[in-house]
Amino acid sequence: MEKRECGKSGIEISVLGIGCWSYGGGDYWGPQAQKDVDAVAQAALDSGINFFDTAEGYNSGRSEEALGIALKGRRHEVVIGTKFGMRRADPVVLREKCEASLRRLQTDYIDIYMVHWPIPEGPVEEVFSTLKALQSEGKIRSIGVSNFGVQQLSEALETGVRIDVNELCYNLLSRAIEVEILPLCLKNNIGILGYMPLMQGILTDRYRTVDEIPDVHSRFRHFRGDRPRAAHGEAGAEEEMLKTLDDIRKLAKAERIPLSRLALAWTIAKLGITCTLVGTRNISELQENVKAASLSLSPEIIQQLDDLTAPLLRQLGANADYFLGTRTR
Repeated sequence: MEKRECGKSGIEISVLGIGCWSYGGGDYWGPQAQKDVDAVAQAALDSGINFFDTAEGYNSGRSEEALGIALKGRRHEVVIGTKFGMRRADPVVLREKCEASLRRLQTDYIDIYMVHWPIPEGPVEEVFSTLKALQSEGKIRSIGVSNFGVQQLSEALETGVRIDVNELCYNLLSRAIEVEILPLCLKNNIGILGYMPLMQGILTDRYRTVDEIPDVHSRFRHFRGDRPRAAHGEAGAEEEMLKTLDDIRKLAKAERIPLSRLALAWTIAKLGITCTLVGTRNISELQENVKAASLSLSPEIIQQLDDLTAPLLRQLGANADYFLGTRTR
C-alpha cells in the first residue's frame, strides 16, 4: 500500500488509516468486541496499513486500551496517532495526559501526538513548548493538531514548533477545508489526516432519505439545526445534500463502483491528503476499505465528483466546523 510522509517528520504512513473511535465500546458507536479489534489490527498490518488513529477522549480512554492490546508484539510495525483535549493550557496536566495515553497504549512513545480541538484558554505557547519538550524527551515523535482552522493554525505556527499534521473532517459532502485551510497546510508542508470520509455511513449508500439517518449521524451542519442531536443552530442544506448524494450515486452506478469505495478513493486521491482515516470495526469492513485504497480514479472521474459536489460546498461555505459552526476559525 502507498505510504506518504507526514509533513517534515520523516514518518511515512499508509494512505488508508484505521480510525479507532469505536474501539473499547461506548455510547456513540455501541459495543465493540476486543476480538474484532485484534483481528482488524492484525489483518490491517498484513495488508500494508500501518497507521492507527485514536484519542484519550474516545470512550474515556478505552479506545487506546483496546488498541494497545491489539498491537501487542507488532508495535515496531505501527505508527500510532493519538490526541488529547484541554480547556486551559497547563503543562503539568498535558504531561499527565501524555503519560496516561502511553500507559493505556502499552508503549513508551507516541508517533504523532495531536491537540484534539483548539484550546480556548491559552496561551498556546505553553502547550506547544510542552509538546516540544516531550518530543525532545523521546515520548512523542511528531507534533500535530486536529480541527485547527486558519487563525488557530497560524497561532500555533507562530510558536516556532514544527507541526506535521492537521486532522480534519473531509469527504465528498464536506469540502470546506479546500477553501482556506488546505492551502495554508500545503504552504507550510503540513500533512492532512482526513477523517469521516464516509460521513459516518451517509456515503455508503445506506440511506435514501434524511429521515432514515439516525439522529446521532444527522447532527452536522448539512442538516437542520432543530434536529435532536444538532447543536449548530443553522438552517442546514438537506435538499442540496440529498441531490448531491443522488448525483454521486448515479456516477458510482455508471462506473460500476460501490459508492463507499468511490468516496474513499476520491479522498485518497486529493492533493494534500496524507492519509484517509476510516472507522473499521470488523474484517469485512477492512476488506472493503482496502479495495478502495487500491482503486485509482481517472482525472476525469475526480473532476466529475468535484463538479457534482461544488454546489453543496458553496452552500455550506468555508467553515470546516461541521459540528458547531464556530470551532474552526
